[in-house]
Amino acid sequence: MPRPPDWLIYLAVACGLLLFSLSKRENADAPVAEVPAEAEGPLLGPVTPFDPAVTVNAPDIPFQPSSGTAFSVARKGRWITARHVVEGCRQPAIMVGGGRAVAADVRLASRADIALLITDGGTAALPVSPERDLRSGQRGYHPGYPQARPGEATSRLLGRETLRVRGRGQRDEPVLAWAEVGRTDGLGGTLAGLSGAPVLDRQGRAVGVTIAESPRRGRIYTTSPETFGPAVRGIQTTSERLRDRAITVENYGEVADDLRRDLNVAQVVCLSA
Repeated sequence: MPRPPDWLIYLAVACGLLLFSLSKRENADAPVAEVPAEAEGPLLGPVTPFDPAVTVNAPDIPFQPSSGTAFSVARKGRWITARHVVEGCRQPAIMVGGGRAVAADVRLASRADIALLITDGGTAALPVSPERDLRSGQRGYHPGYPQARPGEATSRLLGRETLRVRGRGQRDEPVLAWAEVGRTDGLGGTLAGLSGAPVLDRQGRAVGVTIAESPRRGRIYTTSPETFGPAVRGIQTTSERLRDRAITVENYGEVADDLRRDLNVAQVVCLSA
């Protein structure tokens, strides 16, 4: 057999010595830590002037009838929705099934995209949690009526932003930004109509109101605790029988169906503009 070149012999010897030395070295590296599926980050800090801002243009045009979502916060007939869903509507109403609707009176929040609807009687209330113990990365669930049809979305909390509304109802409002990570199977396009829906935590408590989306960025915006808390404070009484239910990515569609069927979450329409 032909003799291999010297350089090849030297290379083989060097590789052997390197492998031998590495095998004798102590290895105390820890394995890669497993990240829990529901890992959450730190508590959100307070509102600051340095929060990122997103601008929404609200053209100064006559009110255009539309539909949205509302959720019950008191059995005596108290519902929360987004202000822009009913602002300018002469007669908003809650759809109760079978093509029937119940007329509602409206109380608009002064500096937030929140409205209180008042009807003569209502359904069981969703528990509300206006506290400020939200954590970045926590999951949210948005059951409602996107595109005027039953549907829902799930998201992850990113952090605080400032919603700058320009035009009609001009204001700067602190909001929470969520990254959409799932929705009803087959639901494409915009989530319009989901405005006014609750954003529920994994315990089934409403922690805010869904008010806007940014489809290009995959973002959903909700009210912040600083505006949601005052809007619902004192509406639920200690005698209110509240029903909560643990929500997961596996059952959130089923839970949303139950909430709509029991009218804990309902569709809002404008009967006359």
